[in-house]
Amino acid sequence: MLQRRLQWSACAVSVAAALAWGGYTAHADRDDWGDRDDHGHSRRVFVIAMENHNWTQPGTVTSPQQIFMNPAAPFINSLVNGTSGISDQVAYATNYQNAGIGVHPSEPNYVWAEAGSALKSLGTDADPYHSDCTPNTINTTDQHLSSFLTKAHKTWRSYQEDVNVNLSTNVPLAMSAWISPIVSHSGHLMTGLNEYYYTTQYNYAAKHNPMVFFTDTAGPCPAAPSTHYPPLQELALDLQSGNLADYNWITPNQYNDQHSALSGGYGAFVPASDTSSIAQGDNFLSRVVPLIMSSDAYQDGGVIMLWWDESEEGDTAAFTLPFIVISKNAHSNVHGLPFASNVELSHSSFLRTMQEIFDVDPDDGYPFLGEAAVANDLSSLFKPGTIR
Repeated sequence: MLQRRLQWSACAVSVAAALAWGGYTAHADRDDWGDRDDHGHSRRVFVIAMENHNWTQPGTVTSPQQIFMNPAAPFINSLVNGTSGISDQVAYATNYQNAGIGVHPSEPNYVWAEAGSALKSLGTDADPYHSDCTPNTINTTDQHLSSFLTKAHKTWRSYQEDVNVNLSTNVPLAMSAWISPIVSHSGHLMTGLNEYYYTTQYNYAAKHNPMVFFTDTAGPCPAAPSTHYPPLQELALDLQSGNLADYNWITPNQYNDQHSALSGGYGAFVPASDTSSIAQGDNFLSRVVPLIMSSDAYQDGGVIMLWWDESEEGDTAAFTLPFIVISKNAHSNVHGLPFASNVELSHSSFLRTMQEIFDVDPDDGYPFLGEAAVANDLSSLFKPGTIR
């Protein structure tokens, strides 16, 4: 049964990608919003978290490379230059800033997307617990997004690549064996391959999994059973069955998220380099985005957000982060091209918008979290009335 589930996962990616990018749109006759909550907001949000590259940067900065107009990222750039075939469902930010001056490295930005501040993670990428299970960067507060969602009877999941799988074969474990992935791990599969880049390398980093830095959503140490952290392969099955959460956070491993280069490079980009890491992530998105778009969840008003963690080599306005929205309710095209918002945005804006979409904001008795209280929301990327 497990082998069959894995085969379906790989097959679903290929089939869904072909359908979505070949111009087929499931249930195209439905209203844009389809199934909605009581306030008309989108029921499902899919966030795909990527790593360590600016959207634009000063010309004097050459490493790491920027994403905008980079030939190693043809899929990502097709989304914004009007050549993807889905231009009417795309909008993007041109002024998305780092969460704050000095908010580095990766981990504090993921925590910021949950809590509106870096809390204990500023300046570190450490796992939430030490190896002896004493607390490290774990937080005991319930003032964070996934906790609010649970209190409001909304659901969330954090799909993480290379977790809750057999690390010899890459076959997903039975759900009864899933645990909270509070410990990072990397290495080589013995007999399996990664289905996106077809090598044995795996690399899960807890620092890229925002929910594991809070005791009420991570659980204790040693790791406890949890169904909130499915292996990435489960996403295809859940999209097909409709068994999805309201808020779906998706983190590729450190090769598929553009963080690290595979030891042998990728495709035409050899040897390993920053260029090859960009191409790896672009390939991942080119397969996962169409997979989500071909689902009923997306067709019935879902939103895909492509999110990058931090600016590189500078925190000024000259270093912008990629942030792309894919939705039937994205801002209308301008002159036939996806809308580019120049409103100043950040992870605080992202968090504020999640609170507004899921009705866990001050209108519903919840405080805005941290810096979300003073940030612009993402309304400029959507049709009027979509967020508020």
